[in-house]
Amino acid sequence: MSTTTVVSPALSRKKVTTLALRQKKENGEPITMLTAYDYPTALAVDQAGIDSILVGDSLGMVVLGYENTLPVTMDEMLHHCRAVSRGAKAALLVGDMPFMSYQVSVEDAVRNAGRFLQQAGMDAIKLEGGRERAAAIRQITGAGIPVMGHLGLTPQSIHQLGGYRAQGKNALTAKKLLDDALLLQDAGCFSLVLESVPARLAGFISKKLEIPTIGIGAGAGCDGQVLVTHDLLGLFERFTPKFVKKYASLNAEMKRAFGEYLTDVQNHNFPGAEHSVEMPEDEWDAFLKENGHE
Repeated sequence: MSTTTVVSPALSRKKVTTLALRQKKENGEPITMLTAYDYPTALAVDQAGIDSILVGDSLGMVVLGYENTLPVTMDEMLHHCRAVSRGAKAALLVGDMPFMSYQVSVEDAVRNAGRFLQQAGMDAIKLEGGRERAAAIRQITGAGIPVMGHLGLTPQSIHQLGGYRAQGKNALTAKKLLDDALLLQDAGCFSLVLESVPARLAGFISKKLEIPTIGIGAGAGCDGQVLVTHDLLGLFERFTPKFVKKYASLNAEMKRAFGEYLTDVQNHNFPGAEHSVEMPEDEWDAFLKENGHE
């Protein structure tokens, strides 16, 4: 009888690097990216063959239950990054710098960026903002730390933006986005996330840049795509952005399973004999005798 060995994509492929993403853009091959915040999810994403994993500060909302990403701390980010790095071995790992970890000073930005690589096993970091972040990006990349930029809807600036609103919808703001993208490239970013940007504009920017763009709500013209895994799986139900495609409804499946468990326990159907451990009869009899039960 013959047997077939199934080899995981993660075990059969080389470690994905920033150079590999650049080569994908040059070859016209789409880049894939998903978020992960824990070991089992990182393992599954990696084994599926996804190019890159973002440990996003979105964990504040989809894992920790915060109203937005602003309360997320460096310690929380590093904790989740370490879990992801234990699970994913082939994907390029990108840690998201949380609010106020890079805005105060360039020195803070470099120091905190380094912690993602030194203490949490990340391959690169991501930070939000355009021209105002160029100096920090130059210093971080100068320290040998790869940086992914993030333009468009930048969640850490929701109060300044007036909410979760698409960006670059008029000629003036579109030109600013293009200029910022070119500035971030010149500052040393190896890649750039474009979030909630008009599809034509995102495609235009992608063609102007030598570095790859990763879109989220930015159309098919980007060099790659990223989604929050909890949105993709239907695990986070507080709200669903327009740009999300749900590939599963795991929240509903979880509630079904929990409900079945509740019913089984209440009706004494669980645990059954197959879920229990028993003593040999002679040992049980000896126990009863020893404790005064003939």
